[in-house]
Amino acid sequence: MQSIAMLAAVLALAGCGDNDNDIATGDTTPRSPPSVRAVSSMPEYVSGGSALVDIGPDPSGAAVTVQLNGVDITDAFEPSPTLPGHMLGLVTDLEDGSNTLVASQDGRSTRYELTSYPITGPIVSGPHQDPFICQTAEFLLPDGTSLQGALDDDCTAAPQVTYLYLPDGGDELVPLGDTGVLPDDVAMTTTSTGATRPFVVRVDTATVDRGIYQSAVLHDPTTEEQPSPFNPPKGWNRRLIAVEGFGCPGGWYIQGASQGNLSIAGADFTLLNVRRLGEGYATFANTLQHASNNCNHVLASEAAMMSKEQFIKNHGEPEFTVSAGCSGGSYGSALPADRIPGLFDGILIACTFPDPLTIALSASDGRLLQRYWEQHPGEFSDDEIAAVTGNKTAQAHLDLADQARRTDPVPVRPQGSDISGYAVDAAWNDAVPVDLRYDPDSNPTGARPTVYDASRNIYGVDNDGYALRPFDNIGVQYGLAALDAGTISVAQFLDLNAGAGGYDRDANFARDRSQGDPGAMRRAQQSGLQLAGNGGLASIPIFDITGIYNDDGGYHYQWFHFALRERLLVANGDTDNHVMWRGDPVPYEQAWSTFIAWVMADKADTAQGTQRDKVIRNRPAAAVDGCWRDETTFIAERQTLGTDGSQCNELFPSWSFPRYVAGGPLAANIMKCDLKPVSREDYGVTFTDAEWTRLQEVFPDGVCDWSEPGSYTGVVANGSFGPSPVNLVYDITDEVSD
Repeated sequence: MQSIAMLAAVLALAGCGDNDNDIATGDTTPRSPPSVRAVSSMPEYVSGGSALVDIGPDPSGAAVTVQLNGVDITDAFEPSPTLPGHMLGLVTDLEDGSNTLVASQDGRSTRYELTSYPITGPIVSGPHQDPFICQTAEFLLPDGTSLQGALDDDCTAAPQVTYLYLPDGGDELVPLGDTGVLPDDVAMTTTSTGATRPFVVRVDTATVDRGIYQSAVLHDPTTEEQPSPFNPPKGWNRRLIAVEGFGCPGGWYIQGASQGNLSIAGADFTLLNVRRLGEGYATFANTLQHASNNCNHVLASEAAMMSKEQFIKNHGEPEFTVSAGCSGGSYGSALPADRIPGLFDGILIACTFPDPLTIALSASDGRLLQRYWEQHPGEFSDDEIAAVTGNKTAQAHLDLADQARRTDPVPVRPQGSDISGYAVDAAWNDAVPVDLRYDPDSNPTGARPTVYDASRNIYGVDNDGYALRPFDNIGVQYGLAALDAGTISVAQFLDLNAGAGGYDRDANFARDRSQGDPGAMRRAQQSGLQLAGNGGLASIPIFDITGIYNDDGGYHYQWFHFALRERLLVANGDTDNHVMWRGDPVPYEQAWSTFIAWVMADKADTAQGTQRDKVIRNRPAAAVDGCWRDETTFIAERQTLGTDGSQCNELFPSWSFPRYVAGGPLAANIMKCDLKPVSREDYGVTFTDAEWTRLQEVFPDGVCDWSEPGSYTGVVANGSFGPSPVNLVYDITDEVSD
């Protein structure tokens, strides 16, 4: 038995590489083959034909040799500037597809596979979006010049480097005219690591994943070498911030003529954030991370992944990467973080939505209800409308219902055929030529401007190439809680549910209720287009602040914050890695410093435990739920949805949404409910026999059983929609799902 165990141990070591273990030379010290790690990206998701690779140390000090596809590339490696004993190399000339790197050390070797894709993508987002409008000529660089026209059909632009500086006593960056001499009035800044540097910022601009990529970091061109992983900028504190965008309507078929730039409530969510850059942070963005350019967040996550890779290959590996954003920037942070674990090490979000799909689905409910009320004027008071919809007021309900336009491809609806205030035109960016746009009569094969069609690779398509739709309201009892509370009558409840109806694929009203496509619903969740929280978000700090406070109208409602938190609870059993601060406003710099302290403590923890364990145990004492009565008075208490029951709810009351009033979960994560037969015991009111008969006619297949999980699945971490075969969820070119 002992000899078998010894043989097994030798075989286990040999399995790590071509390992002779030095036994023949008399050295019986067991040593493993060299470790190899792709630093710039996951090895299966390399882009642009190059990868930054780390090779771990060997106590013997033996020389390392490296081959790529059989060719010696040892000269590409040199001592790592950050990891003693490690070698770092920028491996270039990777072929599209599979590449084999072999690192050898004193007779032991490790084979490491790198799979490379073109810098234009795609990697995991499926076939390129078509049409796709290049906007390099409209994209302005920080010095006011244009990026110039695209070089090819993939919207490629020549890389550009721009330098800016902060004048002494100023608060805005201005162009640096001569990169050989610093201006006399250049300000100095001291970074978070204590380095004092001239406040000069380097901005790199290039095209990545067909979007326009930019990064910004302190760098003095008059004294420093060209930045590289081997010579990172001296002013960089080795922390990286992903900059996201805002609003979704119109975010399809365009490259984007600008990055997402938003400053609100004391927060600066911009690439050229003077405060953060002065502290030594680097920032990066891609126009396809900006939801107003691109509302397909599988594509957005791919663009973020490839753009972070680009930054690392240009400047070096950060100690951590965080993302921060408001509104569209909140889901621009959360969705990629959940889809691609490790992409971000923490997110700070404001004006929060879980995802644009949640807005679209709730707005679709609202549009149906509003249409009913406008067809039956006077049958419901404004207070009754608010009670049925869960909103604070009837106007707040209408503001959200109007957001259904992001699901509507029809360009011009006849006057008076829709709800009051509803946009008469489909949501388009002006850059998309009119002759490319869908019209059901004149151009039925045109591009369709909807949140679904922008993500057709994920939802799938019907026989005409139109995206399949997940909206489903079969069995939904609109106004159920208002009925049980006695706010509306049984007659009102029955009439409303009998007349609610649904939609066809063009968002035209239909008499029958909508049946969502099961595959589209499943893939929306597997892809993370509907945020789940069971992926990367389970193991990073999440700091959620109010940002915009407007439950009176404008659709940035507080219930969206609570829906995100509830999804984390469903996915992970608790929300211990999520902190919520409410206020009007929240002191942003205090939130930021608390958040960063949390991320730093988490990253410094090398003790035993899962990543989620580390995040939770390293949460700072200041990172607790609460609200700000004013900018100096903090009330520490658990934040909950509601209008009473706590000091914070009295200061910052919050309302809900139609499906919640219908009995659905606060998480708003069940697109299609399981059905159960109607039962008199389930209602807080009494039905006459005639009313009961009518209720059965309105819901012939039963009503929603919200105690069941319904269509809920959760995200597939690192899920692919092609061409990468790794974790392939769905390939629209084959119309085959998992």
